[in-house]
Order: sequence, then C-alpha cells, then structure tokens
Amino acid sequence: MDENSLEYKVGQRIRAARLANKMSQADLAFEAHVSLPHISDIELGKKEMLLTTFCRIVEALQVSADEILRPDVPEVNRIYQKEFAELLGDCTPTEVEAILKIVRELKTTMRTNKTEYDD
Repeated sequence: MDENSLEYKVGQRIRAARLANKMSQADLAFEAHVSLPHISDIELGKKEMLLTTFCRIVEALQVSADEILRPDVPEVNRIYQKEFAELLGDCTPTEVEAILKIVRELKTTMRTNKTEYDD
C-alpha cells in the first residue's frame, strides 16, 4: 500500500468521516450497499472503487464528495471553518480557551512532524 497514492488518501478520509459519524465498517457497508471486505480494502487504499460506489459511500456518510476528494479546495476549507465555529458556538469562554490551547499545540506538533500528517 502506497501511503502517497490517491486511493490511500481517499480511503483514509473515508475512514475519518466514518469514525466522525460513529459508524463501524459494517454500518457503512450496509448503508452504502457494499461488502464489508470491500469497505476495508477501500479504507486501506488496497482497491480502487467505481464512481457509483464512491457516491453511495459519501451519501451513506452524509459528507460532501469534495471533503473526501479535495480537502484543499477553498470551499471545503470554508466548510471546515463553519463546522469549527459551530463546534465552539455553545462553549463557555473557558472551554473556548482550552480548546484553542489544544488546537494550537496540535498544530505545532503536526507542523513539527509534517511528514506524518501530509496528505
């Protein structure tokens, strides 16, 4: 498995979206009408998928195809910014400060270990 391949990167984004939705691979397989082994292979970047399979997966995950395919597109970045703002929307000032501190530290760590987190 080539961690720089498009299949691997897309598979990892599908996995992240599945986990964010608190879905198991079996749940996603059922919802997308795809076999469980095929979902596993897609997430690991072992298999290419048909466009129809991709569409069923993003629909089952209720995410934008852009989020999975092109996370660096400006519109996708606006989606992330909006999601982050919504996440902080009901937080107390103390919670916001704590979350921002964690995010700053995470950002520093990610940039220090850039090759580990590169897409």
